[in-house]
Amino acid sequence: MSMLTPPGMGGKYRITGDRYPRMRRPRRRGRLIALIVAAAAALSVAGWGTLQLIDVFTGSGPKKSATVAAKGDPKPDCKVTPAPKPTVAPVPAKSLPKPAKIMVNVYNATARGGLAKTTADELRKRGFDIGKVGNAPAAYDKKVTGTGILVGPVPTPKGAFTVLGTQLPGTQQKTDARKTGDIDLILGTEFKALNTQKDADKALNALVHPSSAPSGKC
Repeated sequence: MSMLTPPGMGGKYRITGDRYPRMRRPRRRGRLIALIVAAAAALSVAGWGTLQLIDVFTGSGPKKSATVAAKGDPKPDCKVTPAPKPTVAPVPAKSLPKPAKIMVNVYNATARGGLAKTTADELRKRGFDIGKVGNAPAAYDKKVTGTGILVGPVPTPKGAFTVLGTQLPGTQQKTDARKTGDIDLILGTEFKALNTQKDADKALNALVHPSSAPSGKC
């Protein structure tokens, strides 16, 4: 037994002079670090949840885009742009003649019989003054490929073409050397029927009061 060995300590604790017993406790540093990391993560999650609850109850959440419509438009950044200017200049209502002031001659330039009479009868119901009714002159007979042609004198009574043109969409306008103020309505091969009274009134109103309301595009 070495002189360095305390009394009563022998066996594996005997000091021989070249080896010393290691009597410290096992390391627990790894477990401590794991506990610290876990605690920090738990605090972070709890803090984030608290902030979310505060936002919900105080209404301080993310602000909506300033361009979203005030009435809850679900589409963000929807910009309202002015409607393009009307391509047709407005026609003063006082410059438009009443249908009773417009004498219309109705001619059929198609191979279908009876079109001139039925069309003239409908225009008469709408207040127009009806003149001659029959087949188109030879210069136009079977030669009008569109819906129809309006033919009037030079100069044509102001606004007469405009008012009569609303009754039949797609008509062309021509003038000739006649001395009277009547207008010929020559029905073409694509003619099917006059505009309804409602559509004709709407078309006339659009000429007098062109729409200028803004439109939105997203």
